[in-house]
Formats: sequence, C-alpha cells, structure tokens
Amino acid sequence: QEQLVESGGGLVQVGGSLRVSCAAPGRTFSGYSMAWFRQGPGKEREFVAGIEWRYGSIYYADSVKGRFTISRDNAKNTVYLQMNSLKPEDTAVYYCAARLGLVAGANEYKYWGQGTQVTVSS
Repeated sequence: QEQLVESGGGLVQVGGSLRVSCAAPGRTFSGYSMAWFRQGPGKEREFVAGIEWRYGSIYYADSVKGRFTISRDNAKNTVYLQMNSLKPEDTAVYYCAARLGLVAGANEYKYWGQGTQVTVSS
C-alpha cells in the first residue's frame, strides 16, 4: 500500500542535476529509516541510498557515492535525494521507502511510494 509520495523526477542531460523528494502526507515517520531505490529498464530494483532516523546514519550504493546526497527533514516528514553529475545509467524509476528500524534490503520496507521517473539523456 502506497503511503509515500515522490516528486521531482524528469528529464535531464548527462552531467546535470536533479532533486527528488518524498513526502509522507498525514503521518509521521519518526523512528523510521527512509531509503531510495531505483529500477532501470530491464533491471531489478536496487538500493540507492538510505538514512536512519535515530542517529542519521547514511548509506549509499557504490555507484552513486560522491554524486548523490540523501537528506531528511523530520519536521516536514520529507526525504530528499540530490543527484549530481548524472549519467545515462542513472535512468530509472526512483522509489522511496520507509521502515521502522535500520536501513535494510528492499523486502524489509513496509511503505513505498509510486515512483518517479528520472531520465538522463546523452
């Protein structure tokens, strides 16, 4: 069941930047870890970045380290993914997810958004 709402996807050229957001309208995710996953054409869903609530620990996939930044605004129940130096292989549907506890694999997340398309053109 979708409980999260992503926004901010779109078309961007190689080397460009984009920020996607994930909001949780009507509820708080205090105590929840938030994460971004993506699924490219013909690929399996993969972990991109995650941030834990309690101490703010942050994790990134090796493929996005140094280019993507995850952050959260607990007062707004919103998590962001700032994506810089975008590459064609970053093209995917980006999903945000939330789970109570620590960052984990995709199967461990209870709440998901509907996804937002990010397309990087060369």
